[in-house]
Amino acid sequence: MERTELLPPLNALRTFDVAARHESASRAAEELHVTHGAVSRQIRQLEDALGTRLFDRAGRGLTLTQAGRELATATRHHLGGLARVCGALARSDARAPFVLSCPGSFLARWFIPRLGALKDALPELELHLTASDDNEGLRNGVDGVLRFQTPPFDDAEHQETRVLGTERIGPVLRPDSEWLSEASSPPSPEVLLGLPLLHTRSRPQAWPDWCSRQGLSSEGLDYAQGFEHLNYLLEATLVGLGVGIAPDYLVEEDLRSKRLVAPWGFVETEACLTLTLPQVGRARARHPHAEALGEWLARELATAPPH
Repeated sequence: MERTELLPPLNALRTFDVAARHESASRAAEELHVTHGAVSRQIRQLEDALGTRLFDRAGRGLTLTQAGRELATATRHHLGGLARVCGALARSDARAPFVLSCPGSFLARWFIPRLGALKDALPELELHLTASDDNEGLRNGVDGVLRFQTPPFDDAEHQETRVLGTERIGPVLRPDSEWLSEASSPPSPEVLLGLPLLHTRSRPQAWPDWCSRQGLSSEGLDYAQGFEHLNYLLEATLVGLGVGIAPDYLVEEDLRSKRLVAPWGFVETEACLTLTLPQVGRARARHPHAEALGEWLARELATAPPH
């Protein structure tokens, strides 16, 4: 008989597992919704309980020791299996919440304004939304992931990715912008070459790609303020700091309310908005409302935004 009393606390093992996956206490704290100090304490207590060092610490990063690698292999296997079994049991009940992960900018600007419509369409669905970045795939505790991806999709084992819609990007700015009043009507795309262009570090090719699709040279573009996240870029656009560039999905409400205008329209990129779900028939059960939610998302995304 195994002696479970020799096991360290489950919470400490879970904290270690997340920190080992990210090799970062800060990113583990973000995923677990705790402080950096709480993660450090859990790891320190685990190391004390086991009598061995699990990480080598260099600056802000963490590197697994040999003992840490052995434990990480075990926690990934056993905690992952436990999560799959618990998830399968919970998701066999249609009343269980559907946890959907999506980029924070998409969550704030597209999804939240439509929560009322979703509730009307799927009244039995209890949806929990969580913010992520475009590089984050399906993880334990999450039933589906919305993100922008460029084909071919590198699906992990036992996952399925479906395309909900193509990405279209375009420049946006305030309707009372002096740059519009000084330009011809409709303004030529060349006007943009001399304007302050806002950009994000996550999509450095957005402006060059748009220029290429317009037949314009991107050399000498006047890059103004850069931002870490697209949501911040759009807020800066709304206060008139420059011309932003964004997928049309994210500015639908701003265009509809005429807080922003898109005088040059939008062009398709190679990226798609996708929904990743567990494969049907695998060890991890798919939530009973997954298909209905996917169909609703596809219908809503197919609605053409006002340009």
